[in-house]
Amino acid sequence: MTLEPDTIPTTIQPCDRNVDLARQEAQRMVDLITTVEAEVSDEDRRWVAQTTYQNFANHINKGFLEYRKSVTETNDFALTDWYGEGSMLRDVLGREYIDMLGGFGLYSAGIRHPKIVAAVKAQLDRSPQYSQEMLDPLRAHLARVIAKLTPGDIQYGFFANSGTEAVEGAMKLAKLYTGRKGFISTLSGFHGKTLGSLSLIGKNVYREPLLPLLEGVRQVPFGDADAVEMVLKSAKMVGDGIAGVVVEPIQGEAGAVVPPNDYWPRLREICDKYDTLLIADEVQTGFGRTGKIFGVDHWDVTPDIMCFGKALGGGVVAMSGFFSTAKIWKCMEPNPFMHTTTTGGNPLACAAALANVTVMLDEDLPRQAAEKGEYIKSKFKVLQEKYPQILQEFRGKGLLLAMVFPTDEIGYKVASGLFSRKVLTAGTLTNARSIRIEPALTVSYEIIDEMLTRVADTFASIDI
Repeated sequence: MTLEPDTIPTTIQPCDRNVDLARQEAQRMVDLITTVEAEVSDEDRRWVAQTTYQNFANHINKGFLEYRKSVTETNDFALTDWYGEGSMLRDVLGREYIDMLGGFGLYSAGIRHPKIVAAVKAQLDRSPQYSQEMLDPLRAHLARVIAKLTPGDIQYGFFANSGTEAVEGAMKLAKLYTGRKGFISTLSGFHGKTLGSLSLIGKNVYREPLLPLLEGVRQVPFGDADAVEMVLKSAKMVGDGIAGVVVEPIQGEAGAVVPPNDYWPRLREICDKYDTLLIADEVQTGFGRTGKIFGVDHWDVTPDIMCFGKALGGGVVAMSGFFSTAKIWKCMEPNPFMHTTTTGGNPLACAAALANVTVMLDEDLPRQAAEKGEYIKSKFKVLQEKYPQILQEFRGKGLLLAMVFPTDEIGYKVASGLFSRKVLTAGTLTNARSIRIEPALTVSYEIIDEMLTRVADTFASIDI
């Protein structure tokens, strides 16, 4: 089956109830994933590639297929995720790619880091989930570890599964503590897509179809502390309470946008002045990504609440959390069931997170990110001088970096060119003016140099 864009089904295939077939389908994939990799047949590999495409069209979302380079840029079988290690990915048919996407910050320790995988496997043999009644030691211990890692007097926390859940929890905590309903966030900011966190997002494409969202949320330009103070001052004058200011230390989805150096210190001063909580969304910047353990560490600022996700689970198990001070957390104590989850902070996730912290510190991943980021930026400076009509800007901190292009069209040509040269990046058909370079913090200099060679080849191939 040729998987060109015009082969995307225009109608959903009927799917009647068939329990026997459901069991057969489940068993076939279980058998495949439990088969030794070298013994998986070529026929089975082709079956996976074909049915994955069909199943996305019929059971997930046909729209994904129109925007994925892994479908639109391949000539025969769509690129189908199957195997990864370190900074390399291999699809089910054996095609190998350099991973410069890093799962949007998920793979800070690399794909399948052996120490993290080993910890999860060991816990799996002991207990994969909680009893829901006994006290769970891994969750309690991980909370203590994070309390020791975070700046200032951050001490208490709650674990969940995704970054958006962490932001939702932080918003609830802020409202409960302050008794106010309003929030300030930033234009082009990204905090998740559940209804609460979506209210904070600074992009109309996600917000407008779902309005009205939470009341009392204002967006201001990122990096503009005066704008934050103006909103807080106005809100105070009219008695409109603001519970918190929610900001990414460095904007990730917007394309590795770094604020002015006085921005975070001023946010801290302004929030103190107006008795408003400062909430740092560290879902993408946390645990070494930007060259410090946390993004706010670049400016020596302690927020009131911090949100974590992505890399926290070591790229092995989904894991997130939000943490705050003992003073703020006190409001959660009268009814500790105000915010709960069945699977958040489960033993497998906590084992992964604890192992991830040891890897981060033992291998000094923040330092690696800082040094490799500077190395990559120095190389892109040369490329920008050579191809100024293609590369408009290269920015970011650590290994949260981005190429910025004059137009989406040029950006997509770069993203497409890199894909054809087997480099995975974050550019899509509709949003390619900024393409992130966000590899594992463990990525080798050899792989970085090979990526840079392929970027240079891609730039050279583009006609303006």
